[in-house]
Amino acid sequence: MASLDIRTSALKNPIDVAEYLFARLHEVGVRYVHGVPGDYNLVALDYIPKAGLSWVGNCNELNAGYAADGYARIKGIAAIVTTFGVGELSAINAIAGAYSEYVPVVHIVGTPSTISQADGMLLHHTLGNGNFDVFSNMSRDISVAMAKINDPYEAAILIDHAIRECWVKSRPVYIALPTDMVQKKTEGERLKTPIDLSFPTNEVEKEDYVVDVVLKYLQNAKNAVILVDACAIRHRVLPEVHDLIEKSGLPTFVTPMGKGGVDETIATFGGVYAGDGSNAGVRERVESADLILSIGSIKSDFNTAGFTYRVSQLATIDFHSHYIKVRYSEYPGVRMQGVLKKVTAQMGKLNVQSGPIAHNEISKADLKVPGGEVINHSWFWPRFGQWLKPNDIVITETGTANFGIWETRFPKGVTALSQVLWGSIGYSVGACQGAALAAKELGGRRTVLVVGDGSFQLTAQEISTMIRHDLNPIIFVICNEGYTIERYIHGMDAVYNDIQEWKNKDLLAVFGADPEKSKTFQVKTKDEVEDLFNDKEFSSAPYIQFVELYMPKEDAPPALKMTAGASAKTNAK
Repeated sequence: MASLDIRTSALKNPIDVAEYLFARLHEVGVRYVHGVPGDYNLVALDYIPKAGLSWVGNCNELNAGYAADGYARIKGIAAIVTTFGVGELSAINAIAGAYSEYVPVVHIVGTPSTISQADGMLLHHTLGNGNFDVFSNMSRDISVAMAKINDPYEAAILIDHAIRECWVKSRPVYIALPTDMVQKKTEGERLKTPIDLSFPTNEVEKEDYVVDVVLKYLQNAKNAVILVDACAIRHRVLPEVHDLIEKSGLPTFVTPMGKGGVDETIATFGGVYAGDGSNAGVRERVESADLILSIGSIKSDFNTAGFTYRVSQLATIDFHSHYIKVRYSEYPGVRMQGVLKKVTAQMGKLNVQSGPIAHNEISKADLKVPGGEVINHSWFWPRFGQWLKPNDIVITETGTANFGIWETRFPKGVTALSQVLWGSIGYSVGACQGAALAAKELGGRRTVLVVGDGSFQLTAQEISTMIRHDLNPIIFVICNEGYTIERYIHGMDAVYNDIQEWKNKDLLAVFGADPEKSKTFQVKTKDEVEDLFNDKEFSSAPYIQFVELYMPKEDAPPALKMTAGASAKTNAK
């Protein structure tokens, strides 16, 4: 004990490890901590308010992980606290999704004491074999840094490194905090120096060479286009991208995962490119280009509508967070930020051929259908796009909503959240809670969720957390009797794609919502949708509102039908 006191006395500014951790999270912008309490994290949770943070308290760890993901996509970074074993494994699906989709989440796991672990004690929440590393090892491949706080004197360094890696690489990190480390002292003097969150700069000579190569092809191009994808958003290069779009005047398109990444009100915005699932006129314009500036691409199956891109690498320049690829020549270690800045500054006047213009126009065929008829996707999504407001946050679920949102043109400043690559059904409900909480914190941007009835049943209880924190999202649940996207992949009438129909709108009351601060709706016709969208009180989102939106069982956006068919073929190979 005396030796420990001597080591502590050597610290310039002793501070409890947990206090240090939460202070650093506050420093980088976290204000709310998601998670579920458990006996191995309880003492650590006492430090949350001391750091100026607030505890969310989710219904389960999976929902908490989804919520942290949604919070991070709005605020820039998030934190979740779980307990050893049972808690962290409940969250691991959500953390894997954040890793897959480049979302920075700090996962803090309260673990048994270092002494208990060293002695291999037969504790609850273990496998009963004395192995206390098994669960952290499961998280190793979905974390860009692992910080196991087993020595308080290393704690500050490990915490700072993990948080920096989380921010710079835009992926989750794992921090294990044993119960006996929570109140141990570490060096608080480090808090006087903020964590360096700056991105590594490129070697000037190498960067300038790559810029020259890019400019050669760009200035010689006759009909170049810009294609913006998810990693432009995740790796924080949207300011550079917007400058490039504005100065070049080139036709600009987004992928499904890049939706919301650019200002869709600009004259040069052409819509969503997803191979055969593209908006009208987009595929022809993109695939006929002699040069595509592809920024932050993730060429997954659902992001390319079943790998239906028809774009030659010989006509492509790929910009990424850690390399640039010009045609078939790759330049590793060159980040896109610096290159984009210099290309924009030096490119001069380019050859520009115009492209299609995105819109929210309802087709003539749908306009001819009487308003008393059922709601179909081809009519709903353009109408939904017309109803959206500037700066909205729109969350869409894997399935019909993810594909339907392609058919909208966003007002200025709209942020879109979806999980196109990981595609875990139920994600959007938890993400909505996190996004709505972040929106409230930032001044009250309207938050809108569209989720299918099947997916909703996986995570519906997170509505309770929204009510608990007085959040005011508008929630649309598409009631179409089950898993539509699965039906189009395989088993249109199979019983496993059916669900028990819920009285969804009654859940607000079940979860304890104040009738004076909540409202529910049920819409089954186009006229009823029009009445709802024209209701000024509804659109102002004064409190949580829940809409049952009925659509035919076998109706789906065209892009979904096509992509699901391609997925079925891939699965059968």
